[in-house]
Amino acid sequence: MNTVGMIYKTTIFGSSHGPAVGCVVDGCPAGVAISVDRIQKQLDRRRPGSSDVSSPRKEKDHLIILSGLLEGKATGASITGVVNNKDTESKVYDAFKVVPRPGHADFTATMKYHGFHDHRGGGMFSGRMTIPLVISGSIAMQALESRGIRVAAHSLRIGRIWAKSNPPIPDIERVARKSDVGCADPSVAKLMKAEILDAKREGDSVGGIIECIASGLPVGVGEPFFNSVESVLSHLLYSIPAIKGIEFGAGFQVAEMKGSENNDQFKVRNGKVITETNNSGGVLGGITNGMPIVLRVAVKPTPSIGKTQRSVNLKEMKETDLEIVGRHDPCIVPRAVPVVESVVSTGLLDLMLAGGLF
Repeated sequence: MNTVGMIYKTTIFGSSHGPAVGCVVDGCPAGVAISVDRIQKQLDRRRPGSSDVSSPRKEKDHLIILSGLLEGKATGASITGVVNNKDTESKVYDAFKVVPRPGHADFTATMKYHGFHDHRGGGMFSGRMTIPLVISGSIAMQALESRGIRVAAHSLRIGRIWAKSNPPIPDIERVARKSDVGCADPSVAKLMKAEILDAKREGDSVGGIIECIASGLPVGVGEPFFNSVESVLSHLLYSIPAIKGIEFGAGFQVAEMKGSENNDQFKVRNGKVITETNNSGGVLGGITNGMPIVLRVAVKPTPSIGKTQRSVNLKEMKETDLEIVGRHDPCIVPRAVPVVESVVSTGLLDLMLAGGLF
């Protein structure tokens, strides 16, 4: 299905090497100020060809708004955004219809759609389909900011290199959003970039971890049971290609904690109830507790690599070697950072609208 959301609904369309990709957004409250320039800036952070740690595919990713905005504000009608595809090299993908690439959706798509799927550039399974996620999420992010809610993500880990967890949001906005690798610490960013370039020289790739923080949320966001904060955000985040794991707060570390260590004890500060720690990641019982939401996602290494890999010729049903040619990212983490920000913003706005809190 290509539509998601309860009140704030997003429908995506297009494919990697088709004429265009885009989305239709329904449910954005009328009168909310939306800057097209800000959406474009998020798209610019995601686009390829902007540095030596990304794919050399050259795309301007120029946003065209067809409806839903007038004089800088949402009209209440569907907001339709389109980005045309320009720099496509489709012929190299023909071979993958017969010999699927390890780590890609070539095999499963061929089996499910009986060979009729759009295989060019990965089709609807391509990372290029995150463009409509960024368009919708950028709109949602601006709507949330009108209520004092800020969402920011950064590269916490790339390969073997770790940055410091949970940096201040102003540092993420000021430093990470200008970094080639999406890191909030310039000294660590240099090491991350070297890690990516080392893998690139070897014809290989690396993965990593993206951390996202959302602050300013009121207590009470979330609709248990099946539309809890974790449920909705996890659903959306797992829709991003290459995401293979999610954790909130202390995450998997809770397995080694005792209850006395994991429980976030309550206190009063400036007339508000807060917690001394935030192991819950800002969520209790699927509902926001007023503390910042902190979540992390694991991003797998880019499966298209320069090394020879083993696959199967589906026509002959014989094992064979596969050498992948084309233009690919040695690490998808930096370009995925604004996508994670956008998807989290989409989910949070939808939950706030559903709960009557916007």
